[in-house]
Amino acid sequence: MNKVILMGRLTRDPDIRYSNGQNGDQMCIAKYTLAVDRRFTRNGDDQTADFISCTAFGKQGEFAEKYLKQGKKIVVCGRIQTGSYTNKEGQKVYTTDVIVEEQEFAESKKTEDSGSQGGYQPQAAPSTSDASAEGFMPIPEGATDDLPFKKR
Repeated sequence: MNKVILMGRLTRDPDIRYSNGQNGDQMCIAKYTLAVDRRFTRNGDDQTADFISCTAFGKQGEFAEKYLKQGKKIVVCGRIQTGSYTNKEGQKVYTTDVIVEEQEFAESKKTEDSGSQGGYQPQAAPSTSDASAEGFMPIPEGATDDLPFKKR
């Protein structure tokens, strides 16, 4: 099975081209690079993101042309495709791309307009009076001695 799911931000606006399709009609081809954050770094590696080349054809390419811009956070589902070519110096160059099958926005327009980078925004813990208004009952001192998850 060849399936990949990525979430990241576009490093630049998509590069859009049109080519002749099988029936002589025009087919949109959109190429863009997605910066995908790494969860962990190894051996003090400073790079915190991988830059993944993506290619979208047809309707997916048209979607990219119309809606995707630099900095937009999206989720891409697709497949990995490898290839190679010989450059001007006669050296063989190997490529790895994600062929986009689906793409969706990963943040709301409101989040994007506010300038936030998205993600979880922690909120302050409610005070005791707020907690009781939410339907929680305060636990009296000493009542936690027999709880299995108590602090030690």
